[in-house]
Amino acid sequence: MHLLKSKPFVVALVACASVGITACGSSNKSSSNSATTPAAASTSTGTSTGSSSGGSTPSISADSFTNDFSALAALRSLGASGKGKVAAILPDTTSSTRYVEFDQPDLRKALLAAGVPESDIIIQNAQRSDSTFLSDAQSDITNGATVLLTDPEDSGTGSQVEAYARSHGVRVIDYDRLTLGGSRPYYVSFNNVTVGNVMGRGLVQCASDWGVSRPNVVVMHGDPTDNNATLFYQGYYDQVLQPLFRSGRWTDVVNTAGTWDPPTALTEFEQAYTAHSNINAALIPNDETGAPIITYLRTHGIRPNTFPTTGQDATLTGLQNVLTGYQCGTVYKAIYKEVSAAVSLAVYLRAGKTPPSSLVNASTQDTRTKTAVPSVLLTPQWVTPRNMNDTIIRDNFVPAKQLCAGSYAEACRRAGIPTS
Repeated sequence: MHLLKSKPFVVALVACASVGITACGSSNKSSSNSATTPAAASTSTGTSTGSSSGGSTPSISADSFTNDFSALAALRSLGASGKGKVAAILPDTTSSTRYVEFDQPDLRKALLAAGVPESDIIIQNAQRSDSTFLSDAQSDITNGATVLLTDPEDSGTGSQVEAYARSHGVRVIDYDRLTLGGSRPYYVSFNNVTVGNVMGRGLVQCASDWGVSRPNVVVMHGDPTDNNATLFYQGYYDQVLQPLFRSGRWTDVVNTAGTWDPPTALTEFEQAYTAHSNINAALIPNDETGAPIITYLRTHGIRPNTFPTTGQDATLTGLQNVLTGYQCGTVYKAIYKEVSAAVSLAVYLRAGKTPPSSLVNASTQDTRTKTAVPSVLLTPQWVTPRNMNDTIIRDNFVPAKQLCAGSYAEACRRAGIPTS
């Protein structure tokens, strides 16, 4: 439907003015969306504002980031002049491999590229522990952090961290997830309703391509306490799948409770599949929870290109499942762009400067505080075998040698991915 055979499927950043378009919501599926709208969230256009010193302030654009972090060199003077440490706290190592493979090393690379000394960089992972997340933040502030990048698994923990930081004069950037009810001045992420929309449309196109004329779908969810999971759901269910279900062309067989834990997701799917033998498609919101489900389907005799499933995060396993016809595609979020945007914001805040409007390109509604949060929202891509070489491989997100190892070499060759 929207997947082009000759071009990458790139979904433009969708501006939304109201609930039900591309609004961005709360951690409760029945509550209202938080709208993402292009906004001059910052009035600065590259000159110094809110600073203790005069003179020109370097500017940077949200469209300028590359995977070598070279654009951040423009901020080296700010990085050198800023005060205090920058601490990043990541949520876990299980909901996605991205946090270990990309976020953690790339945050350090980006901060160094922007001129922040190694001694002023702290990067931690809370390992799914709310108490660890909070204690890490408190310890970082005690040890001299003036800016925190936080990605808690739930808004309750995030709000505690932000209240503590605010009481100690520390600025917080919501990284990847918006903390509902928080007090942060900035938010950085991909447009998460668009992420869900991409998945939904990818499933629709795939069902057509694979000849599934009457899709009977199990609709899966991420953890209901995660605001991002709610936003994904709004994109794939409210905007794409629900109209098809209402029309009678597709059947909504089961909606699962939701989790980011792969074994729990497998159990949810097994129960649905056992109870409803007519299920022939699955909206799965990320690659990690999809991987064991695909293994389960293969052990039950499902052949390639017959049972559409979706995913997100472009993990190695997810990409290999896409190449071999067991997953329609995956939402690719170029983590280096998100890292670069967050680090850029951190460098401005650490130096007492206002980020320019060329960087802060949107606002996002916190539906609990009813406030518009200045945001950097980035654009996701739907990746299939048709455009994998021009996205994943080009960006070196996953090296071709690793992707195409062993039995996957032939699938790579068919997809036009050089293996040598």
